[in-house]
Amino acid sequence: MLTTLIRTALAAALGGTVLIGGVTQAAAAPPARADAFADPVQYVNPLIGTGNGGEAVGDINDFPGVDTPFGMMQLSPDTVGSGVGYSYGKSSIRGFSLNHASAGCSVFGDVPILPTTGPIGTDPGNASATFSHEHEHATLGSYDVLLTDSGVNVNLTATNRTGLLSFAYPAGSTAQVLVKSGASLGGNSAATVTVDGDDEVSGSATANGLCGLGSYTVYFDIKFSQPFTAHGTWQGKTVTAGSDGASGRGSGAYLTFDTSSATTVRAKVGMSYVSVDGARKNMASEIHGWNPTPVQQQTRAAWRKALNTVQVGGGTAANLTTFYTALYHSLQFPSVFNDVDGRYMGFDNEVHHVPGGQTQYATFSDWDTYRALAPLQAMLFPKEAGDMANSLVRDAEQQGGWMPRWPLANVSTTGTMNGDSAVPLIANTVAFGGRNVDIARVLPIMLKGANHSEELGWGWQERQCVEEYVQLGYAPNDACSHGAHGRQGVSETLEWSIDDFAISQLAAAIGDKRTAAQYQSRSQNWQNTFNPTTGYLQPRDERGAFPNGPAFVAPPANAFGQDGYDEGNAADYGWEVPQNMAGLIAAMGGKDVAIPRLDTFFSQINAGPNAPYMWMGNEVDLSVPYVYDYLGQPWKTQAQVRRIEQALYPPTPDGLPGNDDLGAMSSWYVWSALGMFPVTPGRADLALGSPLFTRAVVHLGNGRAIDIHAPAAGDDTPYVKGVRLNGRPFDSTGLPASVVTHGARLDFSLSSSPDTRWATGPHDAPPSYQTGQDPAIGFTDPSGPVTVTAGDTKQVTVGAQGTGLHATNVKWTAHASGGITVSPSSGTLHVAADGRASTDATVSVPESADSGFYTVSFSFTGSGGQKLPGGVVVMTVQAADHTAIVADALGNPDVANGLSVKEEGDGHTTATTAGGLPGRTTTGAGSFYMYFNIDNSFVPGGKYDATAYVSYFDQGTGSWNIQYDSYGNVSNNAYRDSVRVTNTNTGTWKTAAIPLPEAAFSGRENGGSDLRMNIGAGSQVIGRVAFAVTGDNVLAMHLASAQPVAPAVTTQPMDVTANGGPVSFTAAATGDPQPVVRWQASPPGGNWADVGGATSTTLSLTSPQDYPDGTQFRAVFTNLAGEAATDPATLRQ
Repeated sequence: MLTTLIRTALAAALGGTVLIGGVTQAAAAPPARADAFADPVQYVNPLIGTGNGGEAVGDINDFPGVDTPFGMMQLSPDTVGSGVGYSYGKSSIRGFSLNHASAGCSVFGDVPILPTTGPIGTDPGNASATFSHEHEHATLGSYDVLLTDSGVNVNLTATNRTGLLSFAYPAGSTAQVLVKSGASLGGNSAATVTVDGDDEVSGSATANGLCGLGSYTVYFDIKFSQPFTAHGTWQGKTVTAGSDGASGRGSGAYLTFDTSSATTVRAKVGMSYVSVDGARKNMASEIHGWNPTPVQQQTRAAWRKALNTVQVGGGTAANLTTFYTALYHSLQFPSVFNDVDGRYMGFDNEVHHVPGGQTQYATFSDWDTYRALAPLQAMLFPKEAGDMANSLVRDAEQQGGWMPRWPLANVSTTGTMNGDSAVPLIANTVAFGGRNVDIARVLPIMLKGANHSEELGWGWQERQCVEEYVQLGYAPNDACSHGAHGRQGVSETLEWSIDDFAISQLAAAIGDKRTAAQYQSRSQNWQNTFNPTTGYLQPRDERGAFPNGPAFVAPPANAFGQDGYDEGNAADYGWEVPQNMAGLIAAMGGKDVAIPRLDTFFSQINAGPNAPYMWMGNEVDLSVPYVYDYLGQPWKTQAQVRRIEQALYPPTPDGLPGNDDLGAMSSWYVWSALGMFPVTPGRADLALGSPLFTRAVVHLGNGRAIDIHAPAAGDDTPYVKGVRLNGRPFDSTGLPASVVTHGARLDFSLSSSPDTRWATGPHDAPPSYQTGQDPAIGFTDPSGPVTVTAGDTKQVTVGAQGTGLHATNVKWTAHASGGITVSPSSGTLHVAADGRASTDATVSVPESADSGFYTVSFSFTGSGGQKLPGGVVVMTVQAADHTAIVADALGNPDVANGLSVKEEGDGHTTATTAGGLPGRTTTGAGSFYMYFNIDNSFVPGGKYDATAYVSYFDQGTGSWNIQYDSYGNVSNNAYRDSVRVTNTNTGTWKTAAIPLPEAAFSGRENGGSDLRMNIGAGSQVIGRVAFAVTGDNVLAMHLASAQPVAPAVTTQPMDVTANGGPVSFTAAATGDPQPVVRWQASPPGGNWADVGGATSTTLSLTSPQDYPDGTQFRAVFTNLAGEAATDPATLRQ
């Protein structure tokens, strides 16, 4: 099928013929090589990026249908019922739906419309039609396909908010149209459809947001070019002839047409996120009449204007096709969200009016797009980009003053990916020319999110646990930094460092020097995750310890990245400091260390998240080819960029290196083919590569232009011999910001052989922003936990690595507790600017030390007294029984000790209470399991004897069990069944001890989980889970007790005298899980009764006179193991 598309595409591009619905059509004939600027429309092939690029790439998720630049509607076929709708390898179409997005999760695909012939059958909602790529043709403004089993020819065209569909039925057929109102790609929670008269259908679809998070509602109105002669509706598999309406998931309507006199039926469909009336107004405003030709021409003209903002020539047809298709994909999102009357649905689910002269935009894949797409759009379309930025500001204001993350439609809480990426997106928009961005309005919102966290919606937070980040200078690799792919403390820290740099640039832009300086300093927090012992950016736990061993550790086969890194590993996150590449390189040990590491990294160029090589298919690596510019070897940047262009961007369905993510991948190609790339979020810094075309003119939104001349450019001439900027020799790989703001002429001299002299000097690199950088980073070796037994001693290396600023004397001091001693306990190191110095110290553990973690921290200060990043050694004293005990007390929040709940597709949980105590259960339909991960630090995977201790609320008479990853010779040993536990409906909490023979805990269950509890949908409440695991490689730590521990009072309340004022009582107790507390009062001679609302360890009485003199109070502590009450305390008046 791939060759079919290539043949069709080449026919369209090179002057052949294309067969559409049995009709041979002549195509335009662009030359094989265009030396002059050509019409860009003829080089766009919307079928590029609609395929699958293999294991490391997956589905690219572009769609082949029709849209306008940044249009609300993306009218396109769906070949699958999930994902983003179109997969080139499929051969049937389920409908032509209204909206699409090149995202990484199921989303949009709302209201599929499908023409059919003959009876509609008993399950019209699942009807589909076969097609062949030989009878499919996609161009800007028009999409055509022949549905081969029905013989219906389909044409699609669209404006901003309205589509026009043409269905040419075979003569004599029974013409039907199916409107699948409840068949969105992401699933629906509600849907409606209403038949209005004999030529109109309207309704709505409430669909799940990105990755199933949140929901939005889209409204539609469909007008037909002729009356239908019969109609009906369906709900699931119940079809009702003559019905005028239906609702719910799986609902829809069918319409029957008499085509005896006119075989073509046309449908205009308007969409709105506000109302059906809004959809009608949008339709009435945008498409007049039924002729598709002027609509196609109008849309094609809009694209021609947009694409001509970048004119290129002097390239092959293949490269021109890839380039202009990439530019096309770069101008689809964000999409218009307001109706023609200015109304839009806000993040507060209220209808708002966009300010006059502005447009509201929606659907920002911000983590992906802030790097390259946002600056490209701002440079070319400053008015639209400014409106996009201000749209995010309005979104934030409508949800309590918190910046959104991956917002889709008016879904404010998708929270996908990490970082606070709306911040650098807005900063890049400002830096590259976005107009009228209200920085003074948005900056306080950004500062709030940079310092405080608060749950929104289903629990999403802008910067989760940011208070801990502010205190420590890094995000610990723990539950707070846990995301969709596991713990991601490094990724969170690096992204927040970039975000803080972006805040500093915005503050500087409005003259707020204090904020600019503060956040410039915070942008250097990457130093706190840099481990000089390995030379890599690595995760740290809450104690400050790095992991032991090498930086890169191969993840489990079914994982999506290494622990501590989101969608990646230590190797590809090793370059993620774009704001201070010079400081990072110096900390690594300088160019002599960094260059061979980068050379090895490029051994592969699309290796995926689990291999220590370049993964071009993910955005975190987009700028890495340009790192050679910082290393004085720009010829390697030029070679690697051209290698990627040629190998990973062919003009075919698999013609991108990864998921396009709303144009993020495509925008990389646009920039790189022009010979430059934005490298510093928040600054208009462009690193140089080499142009792919002999001539390019980038028309800036301010009326100026970047005029690029490269007479020798081509596939085989990537190497730069010289550059002239505005006629003068230019010997730097970093273009000044004036190129973006004022335009420039660039002349490149190119060759097929590398020039190892041009722009290789120490001052020829793009800028790095080193204000706030520390002159040295302290370290220890080992840098992580050290396993010992009581009475052991351990030698530790204490040192400091220079970061390239200047030489400094570093004073270090050891801090220990629990009887542990360090000798010597302090010292001074002289560290050269790019050098390293170290000494040895001995850590001694006393014979009396109990099992546990003992943190030995080392503080470092520079010559000026400034605190430097430091290291710790965690002395891990093992238990004598060689058993690891991990536990998770479930509730809100969970209290995890080496064991944590993991949310998965068929295992989502929610906090609840049972018998007055907290716990968790599954969320309901489709969610039957509670998944768990055991921390690999304690149980790394192997052969174990294990016992689970599960505290559960005994209600009903059902049964449940554990399915665990095992090594035994049993079927489906990744989900081996334990014995079952049967409830006896006592209405009490119980704890079951469940043996797990031959346990492996190797992360082979969904999402890399070790086990799951098979407890059904939302009925069984679990309060605490613990595992006792014995085996050769366990870290024998008792992080908790195996069984719950009953409360024990540690603080008794004291008698108090009111004296006319307020009084308080305080009590405390220990227990596992932590006990809940309630206060009780007993008047003289009376009985004990609960004090309403008194559930904290301190009881405050603002009006003690309400109680008689001599009233006694006590605290009652309760947990899964029992109850304990304090001694009474007496209130005296």
